[in-house]
Amino acid sequence: MDDPELFRQGGFRLASRLFIDGDIRGDERQVARLREFAQVEDQRADDVVAWMARQPKGQGRELFERALKEGVQPGAPKELDAFFREVEATPYWVDPARLTKGAKAITRAGLLGLFPLGDMSLMGGYLASRATKSLVGTGEIENQAPRRLVETATWWIDVTTPGALRKGEKGYASALRIRLVHAHVRAAMNRRDDWDYAAWDRPVNQVQTAGTLLLFSLVYVFGTQLLGIRYSARERADILHLWRYIGWLMGVDDELLPTGEEDAWRLLWLLAATEFIPDDDSKRLAKALIHTNGAIGEGKGAVGKVLSHVSVAVHSSISRLVLGKTNADFLGIPNDPVAQAVVVTAAGMNFAAETLRRVIPGATLLQERLGEAGRRGYVKRLEKLFAPDTTYAQHMRAA
Repeated sequence: MDDPELFRQGGFRLASRLFIDGDIRGDERQVARLREFAQVEDQRADDVVAWMARQPKGQGRELFERALKEGVQPGAPKELDAFFREVEATPYWVDPARLTKGAKAITRAGLLGLFPLGDMSLMGGYLASRATKSLVGTGEIENQAPRRLVETATWWIDVTTPGALRKGEKGYASALRIRLVHAHVRAAMNRRDDWDYAAWDRPVNQVQTAGTLLLFSLVYVFGTQLLGIRYSARERADILHLWRYIGWLMGVDDELLPTGEEDAWRLLWLLAATEFIPDDDSKRLAKALIHTNGAIGEGKGAVGKVLSHVSVAVHSSISRLVLGKTNADFLGIPNDPVAQAVVVTAAGMNFAAETLRRVIPGATLLQERLGEAGRRGYVKRLEKLFAPDTTYAQHMRAA
């Protein structure tokens, strides 16, 4: 089997040299095993959604929300009871201290950490054409792109805030809500007469959910490192531990949850080899995200147009840095050598500042606090511009 394009060029080729010892490529047996999970969904969440559909309007969601806050109550419907009993049976491997450390390491990146989220994680995900079919099937790509970006950023902050994954906290609730959104989308896609199971697999299947998990964890860490952020090996491991638990809450099968960095890179190679096959829908999604980046940077008058252009150039340069020329060209990501040089220069400056942070007493704690304030402030600005539905109720009704 040839290496997938994603690993032959750009950032992932660099990653294979810097962060991976030995050969992480899977063999035919491992590829076949991964592909089996493309036919597996999330039975617990799907059962809850099917139960909701049988209840009077709004009643099922109300009981779900109550269980999120108070835990499942005696006499609850069997579907809801089974879902929450499984979710509340925290795995033995979860280390709360490591969850906090991983969240703090992510928080420290602040506003800079939101760039890889859209420019690398979301844009990279569009290369997986089978996974895009559910996005395309839920409605107008162009109109949903701003809301999707803002809701993703908000959800990301919710689940990566230190302490937020404890039962009843905001991140815990957000992880389970988005799991239910996935189940609603699955139900909607499974009702479609035109869903091509042979070509697209099961909608929002285990492989696709695991891929999303890696984009938000491993690719995110690698992306922030390219932008100059420095992590110790222990911090990288703690970040992956955090996302392992988030993935577990989201219903990802234990077999697909990487236990460490080497596992994560091996799984990403398998996903790149089997899932990252972009098509015209990938181009449409990429175009919509690029347009959103311009809208975020846009202001009034001539200055606003300049800011919009700069925003697109910077975000596109970051995407090209990781995805490589061939993938970026296919997706129609603008190629601005000047902006790319600026991004590389800024990354060098960030690296120098990060080097100082690691040796100055108290600097890391200060950066964590500044980072939290910065990313929250950015999301509030986006919320004013695009008014997203952060409760996801609209998604569940639409599905």
